Amino acid sequence: MKKNILVLGSSGQIGHHLCWYLKKKKHKVLKFDILDGKKYDLRTHNNPNLVNYLKKSNYVFFLAFDVGGSKYLKKYQNSSKFILNNLNIMMNTFQLLAKYKKPFLFASSQMSNMSYSNYGILKLIGEKISCDLDGNSVKFWNVYGIEKNLQKSHVITDFVLMALKNKKIKMLTKGEESREFLHADDCSRGLGIIMKNHKKFKLQKKELHLTTGKQIKILDIAKLVKKIANKDNLKIIRGKKIDDVQLNKNNNSNRYLRKFWKPIISIEEGIEKIYNYYKVKK
Repeated sequence: MKKNILVLGSSGQIGHHLCWYLKKKKHKVLKFDILDGKKYDLRTHNNPNLVNYLKKSNYVFFLAFDVGGSKYLKKYQNSSKFILNNLNIMMNTFQLLAKYKKPFLFASSQMSNMSYSNYGILKLIGEKISCDLDGNSVKFWNVYGIEKNLQKSHVITDFVLMALKNKKIKMLTKGEESREFLHADDCSRGLGIIMKNHKKFKLQKKELHLTTGKQIKILDIAKLVKKIANKDNLKIIRGKKIDDVQLNKNNNSNRYLRKFWKPIISIEEGIEKIYNYYKVKK
C-alpha cells in the first residue's frame, strides 16, 4: 500500500537517498529538513509545519540529528550547544509523535553503548523513548553516500574530495581503526523493509542493525580511493593520532535483520559511485 511518508532530515546523507528510494516505490514523500529553511527547524516547540506534516503522514522516519563525521563529532560533541540541539530536537519531535500516535523509526547508532560519547548517550536516550512509544529504532554503522552539507562530511566523502582537489589524502589518524561501511542505497532498502514490518519488529523487540558485517581499515579506504582515482602521484599521508572519537572500540553487529535484507553494493562499487558523482560536480 502506498503511503504518505514523512522524512525528518530529508537532506541528510541518509535522508537524501531514502527520499529517492521511497519515490521510486511510488510513495508520497514529505520532506522536512532545516537546510530548507527555519520553518523546518525541529528545535522549535510545537513547530506548526511539523504538526501539519505529521497529520498527513502514515509513517515517519526520524533521521534528523545534529551530527557529522568524526572530525565534526570530535570538535562539537562535548559542547553544550551540540547536546542541547539534539535534546531539543528529540524532545519536540517525540512529544508530537506521541501526541499524534504516529508509527516511526528512530535512527540510532552502533555508538549508543559508548557512554564516553555524548553522541552515543543521546542516541541511547532516543532508543529508550522510541521503545516506549510506537517506534522502532535502528543502529546505523558508518553509512556513506552523497552528502549535501560538506561541513559535516564523513570520511569517504572527505577522502574522495581530497583525491579530486589535491595531490594527497591527508588522514586524521594512523588509519588502523576498522569500520563497517554501508552504502546509503543499501541502507534505504533496509529502512523500507523495517517500515513494512514495523509491527512485527516492534512486537519482537529485536535489535535492528543496518550494516554489512564486514570490517575494513580506514587506511584501506584511502587506498581504494587512490585506486579508483587512478592517480599514481596521489599521496596518502597518515596522521599520528589514534581514533579519539570511538576510541577504536568495535561492537559486534546483530545479524537478525539479515533474515529480511542483505546489502548488495560492495565497498569498491560504492566508493566509485561517490567518486564519479563528485567528479562531475567538481
